[in-house]
Amino acid sequence: MCNDYGVDLPFRLFVEAFEALEIAVDAEGDRLNIEPRDEIWPTERAPVIRRGPAGARMDMLRWGLRSPRPKGPPIINLRAEGRRFNHDRCLIPAAHFYEFTGSTSPKTRWRFNKTGEDWFCIAGVVGVGDDKGQAVHAFSMLTVAPGPDIAPIHNRQIVVLERRDWAAWLDGAAAVNDQLAPSPAGTFTVMAAPRGG
Repeated sequence: MCNDYGVDLPFRLFVEAFEALEIAVDAEGDRLNIEPRDEIWPTERAPVIRRGPAGARMDMLRWGLRSPRPKGPPIINLRAEGRRFNHDRCLIPAAHFYEFTGSTSPKTRWRFNKTGEDWFCIAGVVGVGDDKGQAVHAFSMLTVAPGPDIAPIHNRQIVVLERRDWAAWLDGAAAVNDQLAPSPAGTFTVMAAPRGG
């Protein structure tokens, strides 16, 4: 289960990439000046791209949907299997993500980068979160069984969409649900990442 990822690149690179795919991104004012961060944790606010009235829009949303159980933890990851996500879709820009192994602290931390690319987008959904008893807009990442790069380290993986599928995911195209699958071998470069590294 992914509970730590980073967006440590200038946001202008995200806007340029979407424009290259002919997806206009509405990111007004200080949204273009998001501080790059090596680590984003659950319940923190992070940038997501979702469908807007004139293309796509970037918003800062809370990571973690409201739990259906009273006082349950936020839902930061949702299983994709057996579900149809035909609305409320989003893309979560990331430069890398972390997974942890071991049963004692400190656990071994593993950093995953997309091979040959500086950044990528995780498939997500937008819904209602909770911030100190107040309803807020929030997001969750979709997960599937792990691909070969992740299986030795974790029993689930986040869904990383290829750039060719970004527009269809945002548009709600049902066929893209078929892309909610484990990543093939070689998708990620994996390295041990000590804390602070």
